[in-house]
Amino acid sequence: MEHVISLIGNPEKPQIDPQIAEIAREILHERGTAPKPVAWLMPGVAAEIVFETATQLRANDAHAAVRQRLADAPVDINTLPAAGRRKALLVADMESTIIQNEMLDELADYVGLKDKVADITARAMNGELDFAAAVRERVALLKGLPASVLDESMQRVHIMPGARELIGTMKANGAYCALVSGGFGFFTRKIREGLGFDYDQANEIDIAEGTLAGTVREPILDKTSKLAALERLAKERNLDLTATMSVGDGANDLPMLQGAGIGVAYHAKPSVAAAAKIRVNHGDLTALLYLQGYRALDFRV
Repeated sequence: MEHVISLIGNPEKPQIDPQIAEIAREILHERGTAPKPVAWLMPGVAAEIVFETATQLRANDAHAAVRQRLADAPVDINTLPAAGRRKALLVADMESTIIQNEMLDELADYVGLKDKVADITARAMNGELDFAAAVRERVALLKGLPASVLDESMQRVHIMPGARELIGTMKANGAYCALVSGGFGFFTRKIREGLGFDYDQANEIDIAEGTLAGTVREPILDKTSKLAALERLAKERNLDLTATMSVGDGANDLPMLQGAGIGVAYHAKPSVAAAAKIRVNHGDLTALLYLQGYRALDFRV
C-alpha cells in the first residue's frame, strides 16, 4: 500500500531545507515503512515522500511520528494514499478561504459594529454558536443600510494567495470548481466570475426599496447544505466522493471537509483543525495543488 507524506511551507518564506525532508524520510524508515527518495515539487516550499506500508495503521503511526518530530518546523505535514490524489471536483468555502475577508464583518463596519459582528462571526465559525441563528442576528444589525454598500464593500475584498493558481490549475486539468458559501450570493457571483469558478451557491440577503431589509432568504445555507452540495455536484458528474476535494476554515465547513476525498482545513478555527484529517496552517492555497502532486511548474492561472 503506497502513501505520500507531503511537507508544505509558506511560499513567501521558503524554509523547508533538504535536512527537514531527510529527517522525515529517516523517521519513515525507522517506523518500518519503505520510503522512496524525496521529491521536490518546489524547492524550499513543497516536498513529498512516497512510502510503502503493509497497513493503514502503520501509515498512521509513521505520519504521527514525523509530525511530532517536526512539530516546531514551519511546515504542514499531511499523509494521503498515493493512488487517486488528483481530484475532479473542488468545492470551496469563500470567506477566510478563497478571499481573506468576512463580508458580514465588512458590511457591519458601515454601521460602526464591525468589532461586535466580528466576535459573533468568530464564535460561529468555531462552532460555539448556531450558524443560522448567528447569520440572522448579524444581518438584522444591517437593516436600513443602502444596498449600494454591497458594491462598496466589494472594493475591500482581498483574494487569498494561491487562489488563482488553485482554480486555474485544477480547471486546466479537467476539474469542476464550485464556490459554496454561507455568505451572500452578491459576493459569490462576483468572485466566481473573477476567479473562473464553474458554479456558486450562497445565501441571499433581502433588499427592499434600495435598502438592506435586515433579513436573509430562507432556508439558510449551513453546514448540512454544504455537504449536500458536495454530494450533489459529485453525483451530477458521476464521481465517487473519493474523487473530490473540499476546503474551508469554519465549523459550518466541517461536514463537507469530512465528506470529501481530500478535505482541507485551511488556516482553520481550532475546533475545525482538531477534527480535520488534512490541515494547512503555513502554506497558501497552492498547498492544495501540492497535496495532489502538482509541481509549481504545472501551475496555471
